[in-house]
Amino acid sequence: MKQNVGGIDRVLRIVVGLALIAWALMGGPVWAWIGIVPLGTGLVGFCALYPLLGINTCPSKK
Repeated sequence: MKQNVGGIDRVLRIVVGLALIAWALMGGPVWAWIGIVPLGTGLVGFCALYPLLGINTCPSKK
């Protein structure tokens, strides 16, 4: 599994994921648990949807 999520993208995914999970834990709506997805993709550095859309935010290594 090659990483396709770059630095800023990863940070945003982790922050948004943690915010949504915190909201769900504090009594927010059930759909806020969707925060697990951006948190996981941010931590792993791979998004399964990106190859389908032809997106890669990870800088290429030379």
